[in-house]
Amino acid sequence: MSRIRGQGPLVRQGQVILADKGFAGKEFEAFVAERLGAHLVRPDRKDEPVRHGKIARVRQWIEAVIDTLKGQFSLEQHGGRTPAGVFARTGQRLLALAAGIWHNWTTGAPIKRSLIAYDH
Repeated sequence: MSRIRGQGPLVRQGQVILADKGFAGKEFEAFVAERLGAHLVRPDRKDEPVRHGKIARVRQWIEAVIDTLKGQFSLEQHGGRTPAGVFARTGQRLLALAAGIWHNWTTGAPIKRSLIAYDH
């Protein structure tokens, strides 16, 4: 199992891994299932029976979240020099996002996920 020094495993038992259709193949899927204990979900190819269907909407949602994290939270300029530092700084930004959304809900803001009031 892959690990970062001083951290737990990168893939945990029962975790779902969302992948591209390029990650096809019985050997690879067996490795993910048997060795990592994870579930591989990827778009179905034309030459396979239907399993997961099209997952484009989920992938678009994930890309939007990543784009927000990179842009609005400046995650590409996080300043962390170690994996633990990167995790801590990422966690701080996510906690700030959650606090802003909670505050919007608590104060009855019309748009709950808007962070314009907190933008610097």
